[in-house]
Amino acid sequence: MNKYFVLVIIILLIVTGGLFYRFKLLPADQRPVNTGQTKEITIVAKKNEWRFVPGDVTIERGDRVLLTLVNEDDYDHGFGLEDFGISQKMPALATVKTEFVATQAGSFTFFCSVPCGEGDVNGEHRDHYDMTGVIQVIDSAGQ
Repeated sequence: MNKYFVLVIIILLIVTGGLFYRFKLLPADQRPVNTGQTKEITIVAKKNEWRFVPGDVTIERGDRVLLTLVNEDDYDHGFGLEDFGISQKMPALATVKTEFVATQAGSFTFFCSVPCGEGDVNGEHRDHYDMTGVIQVIDSAGQ
């Protein structure tokens, strides 16, 4: 038998086995979900406040999320959402876009991924480590 024919058969078996596992053997709460919905969310790094607005966002598992990240500060920030593989630099006074699919349900923390300093906001000391927020990904009914 031709060695390339055998190689193609082995690759097809591996791909077929992976697809079978992903769509048939995984528990229902871990299977890929596609709601067909696209959510557009804008998150703003507020000028000299060391915080993101909004700080809490709720979406459904399977949603495609288009993130618009706005930096109102005169210095760089970053947006990190490790659970979905996002690490996006937010240059000073700029707007950047990124996207991801909410493949898993749960509560996921996002944070500033670029050290950005500290200051006082209305008598309260805030710094780089205060720049966090949460994305809640919920399972919609029937999944």
